[in-house]
Amino acid sequence: MKPIKRRFEASEYLSRQAKTRTAMEAANVELLIIYDPANMYWLTGYDGWSFYVHQCVVIGSDGTLFWYGRGIDAKGAELTTDLKLDNILTYPDDYVMTPERHPMEFLATILQKKGLDKCAIGLEKDNYYFSARAAESLYATLPNAQFSDQTGLVNWQRAVKSPTEIIYMKRAGKVIEGVYERIMQVAHAGMRKNDLVAEILHASAQGKGGHYGDYPSIVPLIGAGDEAAACHMTWDDQPLSLDDGMFLELAGAHNRYHCPCSRTLFLGTPTQKYLDIEKIINECIFNALQLFKPGIACSEIAQNFTATLKRHGYEKNNRVGYPIGLSYPPDWGERTMSLRANDHTLLEENMTFHFMPAIWFDDWGFEMTESVRVTPNGGECLSNVPRQLLVK
Repeated sequence: MKPIKRRFEASEYLSRQAKTRTAMEAANVELLIIYDPANMYWLTGYDGWSFYVHQCVVIGSDGTLFWYGRGIDAKGAELTTDLKLDNILTYPDDYVMTPERHPMEFLATILQKKGLDKCAIGLEKDNYYFSARAAESLYATLPNAQFSDQTGLVNWQRAVKSPTEIIYMKRAGKVIEGVYERIMQVAHAGMRKNDLVAEILHASAQGKGGHYGDYPSIVPLIGAGDEAAACHMTWDDQPLSLDDGMFLELAGAHNRYHCPCSRTLFLGTPTQKYLDIEKIINECIFNALQLFKPGIACSEIAQNFTATLKRHGYEKNNRVGYPIGLSYPPDWGERTMSLRANDHTLLEENMTFHFMPAIWFDDWGFEMTESVRVTPNGGECLSNVPRQLLVK
């Protein structure tokens, strides 16, 4: 049966699997147990809201490749991957959320039957989804295996995007354009924050230009008034105030690919401090975009940003960006490089970043960010939301 939700050609998945096996060989890993749902998707296409239970993709240097998860999720693997049915393996439901047994114990019996229980096995130890108990269960039931931490091995293979991935990210860019268009139509002083978020969620799912909006990996982050000084606030039912600013940290998503874009909205007449910082951040973005070229180091972009800020008397002591693309909750970053002074990773063409020159003060903040593709001519923005303080 042809998968009804396959998002890439079979040849692209095969290329990704080969690339991963090459990286495994370099790391002396014979078998890799992949828990990160974005890495599972990237390698096989598996897509489902099932990452709250234990599941994984197992890939081996000998050609092994199978999906392993809860029995009721097997149909999802059948529909979204090219895997043969005998490579869609499940555990019984009495292994779900019980202190008496663990799904990794059942996986161990499968690996033993396949003769894979004495391998050098890589684990994604520092991952949102892989638990301490999962690791302990594997150690106890596979005593003859040699385990190593291979967190990020697959993530790094995803750094350079394929043409289809770039298409999906640009479609996500269209989605976020539609979100901001809706915000500018409906936002007003006195509107409850939750009502504004309801409009954001509706527009982000509706999409734009014929491209649907997938669910973003982070909920809408908004901060109004004093809350704008805290960068990861959500919402309540309090009304928006006149003559006040608020940050909006949002993303469009399409086929699990993301295009984050933050802006600051001011309801009423902007005060001078907002107008001043708007000009400075715009200068920072303009200068940095020239550097998103192959061969430039992440540190050079961060240092350029810092230097621009310092010329205007400001400082920022946290990173100014990170790679983006395919992701699942709770984060739309790829967790590899960072745009900061001590990261000397060199950029390659078709890497994609969320460049985030946001700045927070004691009682207010300002965000204006862009999702950027690395090209020989400098950074290409993946969306076209007006790069300015939004005033309503």
